[in-house]
Amino acid sequence: MRILLVTQHYPPFIGGAHRWAELLAHGLARRGHEVNVVTEWQRGLSGEEQVGAVTVHRVRQLRTPVPRLIRDGRQRYAPPFPDPLVVRDIRTVIAATRPEVALSHGWITFSAMVALARDRIPMLMSAHDYGYFCATQTLLNNGATCSGPAPLKCVRCAADFYGGLPKGATTVAGVALSRQILRRRTAGVQTVSSFVDEVTWRNVFSEGDETRVRRYVIPAFLDDDPPSHVTTEGSVDSYLDQLPKEPFIMFVGALRRLKGLHILLDAYCMLKDRPPLVLMGTFEPDTPKRFPRGTIVLADVPHAAVMAAWKRAMFGVVPSVWPEPLGTVAIECVSQGTPVIISAPSGMVDVVGDDAGLIVKQGDVAGLADAMQMLADDPALRERLGSAGIGRAARFQAQVVLTEYERALGDLVADRSGAPLA
Repeated sequence: MRILLVTQHYPPFIGGAHRWAELLAHGLARRGHEVNVVTEWQRGLSGEEQVGAVTVHRVRQLRTPVPRLIRDGRQRYAPPFPDPLVVRDIRTVIAATRPEVALSHGWITFSAMVALARDRIPMLMSAHDYGYFCATQTLLNNGATCSGPAPLKCVRCAADFYGGLPKGATTVAGVALSRQILRRRTAGVQTVSSFVDEVTWRNVFSEGDETRVRRYVIPAFLDDDPPSHVTTEGSVDSYLDQLPKEPFIMFVGALRRLKGLHILLDAYCMLKDRPPLVLMGTFEPDTPKRFPRGTIVLADVPHAAVMAAWKRAMFGVVPSVWPEPLGTVAIECVSQGTPVIISAPSGMVDVVGDDAGLIVKQGDVAGLADAMQMLADDPALRERLGSAGIGRAARFQAQVVLTEYERALGDLVADRSGAPLA
């Protein structure tokens, strides 16, 4: 198949969605498909780049020439509505590569669906968060999981999130309008967990859409042996040398409140005879200035070092206060035979099930402290949960998930041609 992967998240930036997109592109290329990636242009990067068997095309936004309109100067994000310049550039890529099918992720999807419509190329909408119906993409309202969009509620929430009514109202209007267009033009929707599947269908599609829109739950995946051209960052030993010699608790992710870092630190201070706490992540505007005694903070850690550290940890903690769509870090943790504590509701429930970790309510400091103390005090429980996690991680291996993506994309190509694939 000739596949166009459209994503606003792609290396050289670090993140779960960035790594997913890169591994998916190269994984499909290794299986013999022709893969072109379209992503946002970033300062200092070329407009087109050949990386292994994958061609990366970077498209510019209408606001690219005006830096003050870009909220984050390090990494540009798509607007919540079709961007005429992005649409034009994607059409140029389509004319040159002639894709049979497209998979699109993030708000750049709103531009992709317009660009693809001219040639009637089927699109698989990939949902890794709640941005197709939530203006903040977090599904949070007043610190709790939101019940779904409503005009006044969304405007108030977005105005607070983006720091002003004009930007908040514009974002809400853009998402609402784009959602209606997306619903009519999407050939299939792929979500990363059963939780994201349920809320996406409830808030974007209607019951009758199931007869014309294909529906898939395909998670993110692990690739323990990526090809040499897939991004690897830095050496491992210098980071591992900074880990405690004794057993430790581990957190990986952005060091921010949305990830539940304040909940974790409060719960950690409640533990008796507390082991060291290792925090691996990126510094954010709301990262604490001070950390409790016993905490070790390592920033911008290479992925290989993260995986090696998971294997050494007593257990992991993913205490997000937002409903994590899936939680790649939870998958990585259990894949190394290390139990994990997660928060719910979230897609992470798909990862741990009822036998690979412990589940606590979002924002419950006391409940998290109890779960952490239980695992710290019970090596046998850690061993049992860790063993079960290795089995569950098989669901997230590349060979399993890539086959599901091939099947989903092949379905859309067959639907368009009116005949099954050979």
